[in-house]
Amino acid sequence: MTNYISTLNDPQREAVLHGNGPLMIIAGAGSGKTRVLTFRIAHLIHQGVDPFRILALTFTNKAAGEMRHRIESVIGNEARNIWMGTFHSVFAKILRIEAKSLGYTSNFSIYDTDDSKSLLRSIIKEFGLDDKLYKANVVFNRISGAKNRLVGPDDYISNPLIQADDAAARIPEVGRIYKAYARRCFGANAMDFDDLLFNTNVLFRDHLDILHKYQHKFQYVLVDEFQDTNVSQYLITRKLSAVHQNICVVGDDAQSIYAFRGANIENILNFEKDFPDVRTIKLEQNYRSTKTIVEAANSIIARNRAQLKKNVFTDNEDGTLIDVLKAASDNEEGRLVASAIFDQKVNEGLSNNDFVILYRTNAQSRAFEEALRKMSIKYRIVGGLSFYQRKEIKDLLAYLRFTVNQNDEEAFKRIINLPKRGIGDTTVAKISVIAAENSEPIWEVVADINKFVAGRAAVAIEGFADLIKSYRLLLDKKDAYEVAAHIAKTSGLLKELYDDKTVEGLARYENVQELLNAIKEFVDNPDNDDKSLSAFLQAVSLLTSADEKEDDDDNDKVTLMTIHAAKGLEFRNVFIVGLEEDLFPSQMMLESRADLEEERRLFYVAITRAEKKLTLSYAESRYHYGRLKTCEPSRFLLEVNTDYLKMAKRPRSEAEPNGRSERDTPSGGSMAFVRSLAQKTARQQPQMNVAHTPSADFAPSDTAALAVGMKVEHAKFGFGTVKALDINGTERKAVIAFDKAGEKTLLLSFAKLRIV
Repeated sequence: MTNYISTLNDPQREAVLHGNGPLMIIAGAGSGKTRVLTFRIAHLIHQGVDPFRILALTFTNKAAGEMRHRIESVIGNEARNIWMGTFHSVFAKILRIEAKSLGYTSNFSIYDTDDSKSLLRSIIKEFGLDDKLYKANVVFNRISGAKNRLVGPDDYISNPLIQADDAAARIPEVGRIYKAYARRCFGANAMDFDDLLFNTNVLFRDHLDILHKYQHKFQYVLVDEFQDTNVSQYLITRKLSAVHQNICVVGDDAQSIYAFRGANIENILNFEKDFPDVRTIKLEQNYRSTKTIVEAANSIIARNRAQLKKNVFTDNEDGTLIDVLKAASDNEEGRLVASAIFDQKVNEGLSNNDFVILYRTNAQSRAFEEALRKMSIKYRIVGGLSFYQRKEIKDLLAYLRFTVNQNDEEAFKRIINLPKRGIGDTTVAKISVIAAENSEPIWEVVADINKFVAGRAAVAIEGFADLIKSYRLLLDKKDAYEVAAHIAKTSGLLKELYDDKTVEGLARYENVQELLNAIKEFVDNPDNDDKSLSAFLQAVSLLTSADEKEDDDDNDKVTLMTIHAAKGLEFRNVFIVGLEEDLFPSQMMLESRADLEEERRLFYVAITRAEKKLTLSYAESRYHYGRLKTCEPSRFLLEVNTDYLKMAKRPRSEAEPNGRSERDTPSGGSMAFVRSLAQKTARQQPQMNVAHTPSADFAPSDTAALAVGMKVEHAKFGFGTVKALDINGTERKAVIAFDKAGEKTLLLSFAKLRIV
């Protein structure tokens, strides 16, 4: 253990060796926080702390697995006894142990988002509400947000502010839907993802004996990525650490980017207020990136007001300047980025997997996909359809879920007529009504169907019930793989897929086989003590996108992903694309300083993914809702210290407004760009745009006769002077120096200028 400690720098060593009492570790990007957290846990065990009394919470199963593996390499098999996992997996484990106290059984189902939305759609239909107003996605998000704030159905209905908000959104019945949804989930012996946290809070609130049990059980509580915790998660960890006060949180407020999921940056900003005796240690040395990248990132995040000040630095090489690519359109942006990747691969001998393209929204991937395909560069998109969200996978999982939990109404509705048994929607609805009228679970009706339904449908349902009963007999005798393989074969699912000889049918059949492979891998994993089907279903229900495997073995691909999905990852060469106002920062995140600062943190996260080379790009125009839109550079691009930027050269055919390409002036174009950025940055206030009220007689002029030196008015940018004209076929551009908004290059076919 001493040898490992000697590899740490002074702040890292201080954090690892810290004794008892609250500890906050502020870990800058690339500062080795995982190593510190790992060694701290290992050191506690080395000092004699029982691993069973250590609780370590992460945000992905992958992170927990990596940490456990590292700890095991230091202290051996004792690492397996640590309570370590994601918030949801650890608290699901506690809820299964204590389920009876909340009126559940230990084999409760965990609904995914699709299950929840399906149930909500059913309730909305039963209530006779307009599903165009009461969209399942909107209602689900409202309920999810309420649970993350620990607002239950009754509190939701009785809160006048919430009710006024729903009324203003023309969906005043959300509270009633929420209450029915909670009742139906409870009746189905099911919890959704948010319930795992909500119900843990309820458990600890209403059952102090259970809270005391776990408070004394966990002598040390450690939380990774603390800046991403929501109110519910923080309250649980604060309660659990209340007795021993040995809470250690690790995070970076500069990387708090999940407010839309309920993350509350105030948790980390105000931690010292909740724990006045806390020891705060800052990890400020970056081991990942070049000095250029680190300093550029610092120049961005320094503009945020709400932050814990730190001085991130690195002893790494200076590295190359950050390239800035200016494209005429989004399609050209795709071509420029693909060409840059090709050139860097050839010139530096790099592989495809050394590159990542990061964008603000998934919709931006199209231009880059097309450009990469044309250059025969292999790529992967992170954030597409999850393996476990594919229909054929969800079908088999529904069979497995219903075998374990016969109260699972959503699983029942999915499989009752799959493969087809001649049981229509009318019959299924009738069963639901009978169950509700008799206050019976659906399974009680199905298992004794002849008492309620007659005819061919009753025969089919009876056959289905006999099938499920036979599956239930296997649960205590066989492991998860044996039960799942038997169900896949005897239910008819595998045969139906095998009989479909289309390319799509073959792919679906192979996907089900891959699911069975995954179950076999789960059973054969020595780390899994519980090999039951119930244990496997819980493991699957708690998977995050970061935990899933690639679809193939070829990992030499350029990665395309949103910046949110890239958090925690690092790449040799990073391209951050679409740096335009209203795209990044998003126009949805400009209503408050808090929103804008979160967008800036998102940009900071993107920059700090890069190890050696960073490229930024933007387009001067792109299609938006079917119309070509003129774009202006993002304020974030203008906030980067210009000492670290250079304008990349464009192809010779891409002429500047003065008729000379940047290739003709290799330094002139770059220096002009830098000077322009410096001037704009010097003038810039928190909001880059200057509001302008158009003149009373404002009406767009015919710009056919527009000439250099003319005075013009723009509806948004105000008054300015034409500095240059660029006529390239039918595409006419004007460079205009606006009095307040600065210099802009506008397409005249869209600009709507009034000649003064």
